[in-house]
Amino acid sequence: MADTVPISSVCIVGGGTAGWMAAAALSNKLAGLPVTISLIESAEIGTVGVGEATLPHIRAFNDALGIEEAEMMRATEATFKLGIEFCDWGRLGDRYIHPFGDYGPAINDVPFYQYWLRLRRAGDQSRLDAHSYPIVAAENGRFRRPSSDLAAVESTFGYAYQFDAGLYAAFLRRYAEKKGVTRTEGKVVRVDRDGETGHVRSVEVAERGTIAADLFIDCSGFRGLLIEGALETGYSDWSEWLPCNRAIAVPTESCGVLRPFTRATARTAGWQWRIPLQHRVGNGHVYCSSFISDDEAHDQLVTNLDAPMRAEPRRLSFTTGRRRLFWNKNVVAIGLAGGFLEPLESTSIHLIQDGITELLALFPDRAFASCDIAEYNRRMGLHYERIRDFLLLHYVATQRTDSEMWRHFTDLRLPDSLSERIEAWVTRGHLIRYEFGLFLPPSWIAVMLGQNLIPERYDIRAEAMSHGAVSAKAAAVREKVLSAVRQTPDHAAFIRQIGAAASLAAAEGC
Repeated sequence: MADTVPISSVCIVGGGTAGWMAAAALSNKLAGLPVTISLIESAEIGTVGVGEATLPHIRAFNDALGIEEAEMMRATEATFKLGIEFCDWGRLGDRYIHPFGDYGPAINDVPFYQYWLRLRRAGDQSRLDAHSYPIVAAENGRFRRPSSDLAAVESTFGYAYQFDAGLYAAFLRRYAEKKGVTRTEGKVVRVDRDGETGHVRSVEVAERGTIAADLFIDCSGFRGLLIEGALETGYSDWSEWLPCNRAIAVPTESCGVLRPFTRATARTAGWQWRIPLQHRVGNGHVYCSSFISDDEAHDQLVTNLDAPMRAEPRRLSFTTGRRRLFWNKNVVAIGLAGGFLEPLESTSIHLIQDGITELLALFPDRAFASCDIAEYNRRMGLHYERIRDFLLLHYVATQRTDSEMWRHFTDLRLPDSLSERIEAWVTRGHLIRYEFGLFLPPSWIAVMLGQNLIPERYDIRAEAMSHGAVSAKAAAVREKVLSAVRQTPDHAAFIRQIGAAASLAAAEGC
């Protein structure tokens, strides 16, 4: 076997959340190796900056970097997050929370929700949500870290953060620069490619000169400066299934109870987000321009804000989908350069994390083995497709027909992967488990039951116990959850207690 030549230089084009997450992770994992890491960004080029809500996996990313939680939360004005509340998605007036945790304990290896379906069929009116600690805690504005006692109901959940993405990028920049990452300020004005291999050899930065590298990471956002601008990789447009293509974002004052969850409220032609941080609330309206004008979308957002605006709304345009290749030659696209899925389930930052994690697992040498590139593209493709299906579920598992957009989804032809999953659920309450995929069964249960997609049957094994015994067990779970929540601290008080408060806004006067 011929000797391999290791990568000696990495250049990240673009800063923001994606660029600095990549820089921080690579500088940490490659520490001690003879690899230089540089990052190019321009203060003149703004970042999208709406990815302010995260998933529990972000904790593993931070832990791997040795980041202390309270320090990060102070620096980013972060709050805790137990899940996402969905309003008006099944029917107008409906609400449910997609929790970062399960619903009750399995009984005789049968998932708890199957017993709940049996009780419901018999006329029981209890909410499935009442059997979930993170949901009840979120509804009551309470938070604590999970218990280490696996027998305790307080151990049955995970948590994430709601933070200022711009401040998180700045926090990681300080981390990365301490680890030796060099930053160059300026715009890339020219890309030089190798005439024989087609690889990117170097980029020229205005007034700064040329930067060469073995491996380039494209974090340039929607533009895809290298992956598309230089390599013309191509884009798979998923607007057929996820037609929303515009967004308006605006911060408001922080008022009232500091809730440990993000809210997504369905509107006539899209949905509105609300993300509570310590110092402000992030708001936005994701919508489809085919079903509503920009002015109407703006008015719909502003009319439904619950506090005064702190800035003028910003407008964004996008096309849902992904690059045909995330890794092409010696360029890897991460973040918006690789694709975009609307932030309905807070997946934007998670997809950045996936891109970085998969790259580190398959980190190349200068031969850039085609099998490794193909595997990276396969895995990232699955990440995006599984999330696409889960987002689309929210739009098709609905009884709404009150506007043109909702009627559009009534007869939509679904991807086979989602159609099969819905059919298995509706006909027998079965959840098809994917080998690959971000969202686990409790997430699918939350959306499908929360949006009134009730199975025709339940698992026959749930009949092994008497109705009275099942009812008593369910009541005991509800009481245990409620008792635990009563002993859980107030969310804002807990943030202060652990020293994570930066500028928790006072609610008085709002």
